[in-house]
Order: sequence, then C-alpha cells, then structure tokens
Amino acid sequence: MNEALRLTEALIARRSVTPDDGGCQALIADRLAPLGFSCEHLPFGPAGAVVSNLWAHHQGPIDGPVVVLAGHTDVVPTGPLQDWTSDPFVPTHRGGHLYGRGAADMKTSIAAMVVAAEEFVAAFPQHPGTVAMLFTSDEEGPALDGTVRVVQALQARGQRLDACIVGEPTSVAQLGDMIKNGRRGTLSGRLRVRGVQGHIAYPHLARNPIHQLAPALAELVAERWDEGNHFFPPTSWQVSNIHAGTGAGNVIPGEVVVDFNFRFSTESTPESLKQRVQAVLDRHGLEIELAWTLGGEPFLTRPGSLSDALVSAIQAECGVTPALSTTGGTSDGRFIAKVCPQVIEFGPINATIHKIDERVDAASVETLKNVYRRTLETLLR
Repeated sequence: MNEALRLTEALIARRSVTPDDGGCQALIADRLAPLGFSCEHLPFGPAGAVVSNLWAHHQGPIDGPVVVLAGHTDVVPTGPLQDWTSDPFVPTHRGGHLYGRGAADMKTSIAAMVVAAEEFVAAFPQHPGTVAMLFTSDEEGPALDGTVRVVQALQARGQRLDACIVGEPTSVAQLGDMIKNGRRGTLSGRLRVRGVQGHIAYPHLARNPIHQLAPALAELVAERWDEGNHFFPPTSWQVSNIHAGTGAGNVIPGEVVVDFNFRFSTESTPESLKQRVQAVLDRHGLEIELAWTLGGEPFLTRPGSLSDALVSAIQAECGVTPALSTTGGTSDGRFIAKVCPQVIEFGPINATIHKIDERVDAASVETLKNVYRRTLETLLR
C-alpha cells in the first residue's frame, strides 16, 4: 500500500463530521513539521463551536510563487448507519475501492496533497517560492469560521498567494477528465407574502397570498436572467421551498413563505438580480418581506500558469486532457479567489460524494498524488 492511500485511511478513520476536525489536522501537522514546514493552527468561532484551521508552509531560500494546496477535513453526516455496507469511519476495501465517509469528499485529496508536498520538499529542499497548505473543518457547514477567516487573517498580515489548487472532487467518469476553473455565485432569498387569513367559504373577507403570489411566481420562473458567457452557463433561478397554510383544509392562509436561489454567472451581479426580483414583485402589488443571503460571488481563473501546469500533469499521469468547467455547487475556492489570482479545483470522481457507501478508486489515490506533485514541480522549480 502506498503512503497516500495509508494516509487516506488514517483520515477516514477520524470522525470529523462538520465542524469537528477529529484530529485530522494535528495528524497532518505532525507529519509536516519534521520536514521543515511551519504549521500554524488558526481556530476561529464562538466557544463551544470552534472551527479548526491549519496553515502550513515550506518556504525556499529564494523568492518565488506561493502555491497553495487547499481543502477541508470535515465531512457531512453519514445518514442511517444501517444503510452502509460497512462502518463509514472504518476504512474498508472492496472491489478495488476504498469505502468510508470522506473517501471522495475530500480526504483522498487531502492525503494526496500532503504526501505530494512531502515528496516535493524531500526532492527539492532548496526550491524557490513557497508550497503551502490551507485546511479547514468548516466547509461542509456554514463556512463562517473556516477558510474565509483564514484568508482574512493571511491578508491582514500581508501574505501573498499566487496560485491555489482546491482538492474538490471534480472528476466525472475517470480521474482527470474535468477540472473547475471557476464557480457560479450563489444568492438566496426568503420571500414572505402577507395576505389576510379567513374562512375558505368566504374568500371576499380574506386575501389569499398564494393566489396573489402565483402570477409573480410564474413571471420569475419564466425570466431569462442572462445568457451566460464562454465560461459560465446562464444564471438560473429555482424555488426550493414553499410554506403556507394552518394545516386545516378550510382556512385561507395569512401568509406564504418562499425560499429561492440564484446560481449566477459573471454576467449578473447580486445587486442587479435583487433589483430585478423586486421590480417583478412591485408590479404585482404584493405586501412582502424579502431577506437576502449572498453565499458567494462567482469566480473565474482564465488559462495561465496554474492551468497549464495542472493540465500537463493530468495528461502525463492520467492520460486524458481535462475539460475546464464552472458547473456544480460552491466551494471554498470562492473565498480564496478574493486574494489569489489563480484558483482551480481538481480531485477524485464525484459520483458518490455525500452518499451512502461513499468510495474512491483505491488505485487512483497514488495517481492523484502524482498529479499534485508534478504540478508543484512545474510551478516551483
């Protein structure tokens, strides 16, 4: 068994359900410190809910790029344990796959990054520039005290970041077939439409907020928000929840609450989307409350030194040329991109992430480690 696979198993065995780290970052720091890495633990958050963060870096004797390998040690809850074929926190091999919570998202990437950095520093101890790692235990949760806080702390001390690989599971059918050179922004809204509650047999004495909302909702569903561009698909708007009613079949509700979300391209801004939604609601004369939550701005890394190095490494190790994509959900890349000009995500096949019996192809772990190491060699030699 190779070292990257062994470390993946050790990380899976640590119960790190968000926001708990389960000792993963301490294990990593204990490995890196003897190799000359400066390891800094940066806990953030309120008492009783402190998030673990690790910033580790190895600086060469001469100036050069600061290349960051980033990811998260926390995992999502397991779901019903009885539905798993084996204990999700006991790494188990079956049919060439390694099973366990976090196997694909993203303890394999973390392990591959750590071992790649170890091998790179051992081979090139006098490398120019800096190889760094940024790990958090608050990616699968609210993401309030993890990477976003570390980035703020690094920015406050003047730490430069030049390129970053985030180990999100981006591959689709085979390792290396897709990398993410950006992500769409996410903007959520909670709309409360007020009416007048009343008896369903006397609608003239009530005002049904569902009926009032329906035409506006149809207009929002049909709206074309933008056309996207070469890198991003068009902005999408989706309703996730609608709540109304008292539970009785003979009562007109007094209000209806709608949760919705935009996944938006760089062709739109949060303010422009808010204004357009408000304009639709105003046209229909609704009595409303509307609260907004911006989950993240879109980011885009255009082809450059990082994408060239990563694509070349994938071609050499995986025998495939990756597609560049901005599809999917959000990641901590949105925070890093605010201070780092090049951010790209790359990791294992994502078919089983967040699922029962999450797994990764065991043979691919060594290949993933080699891709990360080759990329470091290109950028820091």
